[in-house]
Amino acid sequence: MAATNRLFNKNFVLLWQGQFVSKVGSQLFMMATVLWVTEMTGSARILATIGAISAAISVVLGPFTGTFADQYSRKRIIVTTDFINGIVIIAFAVVTFLKPDDVDLIVILLVVVSMVNAVLNSFFFPAIDASVPDIVPKEKLAGANSMAQLSTQISVIGGSGIGGYLFGLVGGPFLFLFNGISFLFSSISEMFISIPQKKAKKTDNRHDAVAEFKKNFIEGFKYIWKRKGLKHVVMLYSLLAFFIQPIIILIPFFVKLYLNTGANWQEWVGFLSAANGLGSMIGFFMANFIKAKGSKRSTLIILFTLFEAMAFGAFGLMRNPFAALAVAFIAGIFAGFVMVNMIVILQVTTPSEIRGRLFGVLGTLNGALAPIAIALAGVIADALDKNIPVIYYFCSTAMFIVALVMTSFKNYRKFLESTELEKV
Repeated sequence: MAATNRLFNKNFVLLWQGQFVSKVGSQLFMMATVLWVTEMTGSARILATIGAISAAISVVLGPFTGTFADQYSRKRIIVTTDFINGIVIIAFAVVTFLKPDDVDLIVILLVVVSMVNAVLNSFFFPAIDASVPDIVPKEKLAGANSMAQLSTQISVIGGSGIGGYLFGLVGGPFLFLFNGISFLFSSISEMFISIPQKKAKKTDNRHDAVAEFKKNFIEGFKYIWKRKGLKHVVMLYSLLAFFIQPIIILIPFFVKLYLNTGANWQEWVGFLSAANGLGSMIGFFMANFIKAKGSKRSTLIILFTLFEAMAFGAFGLMRNPFAALAVAFIAGIFAGFVMVNMIVILQVTTPSEIRGRLFGVLGTLNGALAPIAIALAGVIADALDKNIPVIYYFCSTAMFIVALVMTSFKNYRKFLESTELEKV
């Protein structure tokens, strides 16, 4: 139970402010990593490998870490993981200051740091998600989740927007160092939080977690498979996410090699990411303000999905950075609108007792597909001698075809019209 009836109580404020600072630091670190690898190695494969390893670790550890957060002190998990993250990243930053030209060493350490970060985050986020209901009143949970999403979007937009500029101004090592310090700040802030927790009985974590994961995944998968409309939505959601991954991971190479940005290409990588994030936020708001129902909502989702695919294809045609900025912004609007509507439909049409397992299956599918898509993007980009536009055209076309084929299924269209528990 929460100790106060206010959302902005001491515990929540300390947690939120610490996480906001570390999120900004993480965004700057990610931007610095992407730009440094692009500039110093010119290898899409290396950049993709780092992203793929991090994504794969999250998928592998997912079944275990939720159980761990129930059986051990969540506060201790939160504080410890942030502290270790801070120390590891600061140590890495020191090496980049001392040996800035040792590219091979820094690449190896980047892979190691990314792996450590992925492992720690796999324990950290379940503990955070499980702690919030214990430090805010039940009726304030929606507000707490909204604040968390707001801080994430602000950090993405702000961190991306200034990350490229700061990289060109002060260099990667300073951004690495800032991220490490931000984690230590977050850890110190979290030390003063009080998190009431009733711990679950400790058992054989690995065996129980795997068994529970298998059971939930199978039950969720069976539920999806028996409902054709739901099955089509999940397939579309997963395939769109798969083809978007290469577009995102290869943006630095596209900007550097194909947009006429000159020496300021690092800044434009950040600007494009920020523009897409801002567009997504507007798409979120549009989904809330446009109260279309039934066939009108179905039509809007179908059209916006097709427009999203076309926008990503148009992005590959761009050579002017300002035009690319506009296209990235528009693509974000379409993507944000579609994503919110898809999630809402899944929530309102799925019974409460199976909802968690449905989203668990969706998360597992997307998590398993992400490292494959990222790794393939890096290998193919290097094999095509960085012909990034061709990859963008292919991914855009694939997204468009998948979305178009789905519209031919009656059950899919009917499911998009649903506003109550679905039986199809």
